[in-house]
Amino acid sequence: MSVDKVSPTDPRVKKDFKEVDGQKWYYWDAAAKGTQRGTVFLIHGYPDISLGWRYQIPMLTELGLRCIALDCMGYSDTGFSPNLHDYGFKHHADAVAGIAKQLDVDRIIIGGHDWGGAVVWRVAQWYPGLVTHVFSVCTPYFPVHDKYVTVEHMVENGVPQFGYQLQFGSPDRKVEKAVQGGGHIRKWLTGMYGGKPSSGRVLMDPKKGIDLDMIENDEFGMTPLLTKEELDYYVTQYTKSGIEGPCNWYRTRELNFEDEKALPADQRKGVQQPSLYVFAERDGVLSEDLTRGMDKAIPNLSKGRVPAGHWALWQTPGETNAIIKKWVEGVVFGGKSKL
Repeated sequence: MSVDKVSPTDPRVKKDFKEVDGQKWYYWDAAAKGTQRGTVFLIHGYPDISLGWRYQIPMLTELGLRCIALDCMGYSDTGFSPNLHDYGFKHHADAVAGIAKQLDVDRIIIGGHDWGGAVVWRVAQWYPGLVTHVFSVCTPYFPVHDKYVTVEHMVENGVPQFGYQLQFGSPDRKVEKAVQGGGHIRKWLTGMYGGKPSSGRVLMDPKKGIDLDMIENDEFGMTPLLTKEELDYYVTQYTKSGIEGPCNWYRTRELNFEDEKALPADQRKGVQQPSLYVFAERDGVLSEDLTRGMDKAIPNLSKGRVPAGHWALWQTPGETNAIIKKWVEGVVFGGKSKL
């Protein structure tokens, strides 16, 4: 079944920006169809941009929601920052709150995917008066810790599929050095989005990271998840600032921990807002065992499942949209605490 989507040149969306604390944050803005019933902020992950929500924006605007799809720090026109703290959850929470204030919006729904999914849980905790509802695709809620836990410790103690994060966030910046310029960026994105390499090898191993030699020496067939126009747009946006900014997200774990010491005690316990979690059954990194404890931390939690890998927003847009739509209609507009 065909699912409507917006394109990079679609008249239904416009590119705009707001300045928050001296930084320009760019986003796609799509107006609600008919009477506006609310505003939803959409936060993408890695490696992605606001276009990652292309299948969800038409569905959400049809429901009467204005969509603000953010380009996060390090991405697209929001661009690179040399300050590592700018890639943290608190900084993004402050940016969302600042943008909402300038848009004269005092209540928002917020949705995320991948890193964006991790962001939205924290935005809800930092700004409980602003965020009324939360949804995350693929990314479960990770609790606020009282003690700092390194990625190395996680990899060695039950989460080996996070090993790639050690490469992505390595201090020697191996990934950034290997992926420079439009040609390499096109190969990297195509491979990350499921394009088949000429060598037949696996580009991305969750336990080890990316086979960087393939970026130099392989050719990649077209990804089935994007059109040529969409891939060209991704390449253009990533070429603006390179991939050091996106990789910097993997260097913020300790910064986020330090920031979260200041979270109010009641917010440290979990997320009180009605929330939706969409689990992707074939995601090789964000596995189901990572969802343990979510019901306790989020008492008003609804759940859905889709037969997709990590790119569930694109692989199963119909199924993913149906779950989000049912939740919006029943919980956001219907007044239920959960489905």
